[in-house]
Amino acid sequence: MRTIIVILILVVVALIAVIGTGMVDIRQTQAAKVPEFHADENGIAAKGGRQPAFDVETGTISVGSETKAVTVPTLDVQPAKEKPASGSTKSKPAG
Repeated sequence: MRTIIVILILVVVALIAVIGTGMVDIRQTQAAKVPEFHADENGIAAKGGRQPAFDVETGTISVGSETKAVTVPTLDVQPAKEKPASGSTKSKPAG
């Protein structure tokens, strides 16, 4: 249940952001009309009614590419100097 609520909140926030930035423009072009109901001995009958109509315009996003020259840094690696072998080092006796 909590997951559904979080998803609904994210959808509402995304819708507000899209409308607020002008990426979507929604205009109602036809108002809704409630149907008329008549009751008689045969039951209830509905007549008329109309759905609302909307005109929706969306923004466009253009994606392209272009060639650019990029300077790439070079890297010089110099290995460490070799240490003398451990057996060749002469040490003074402690004393």
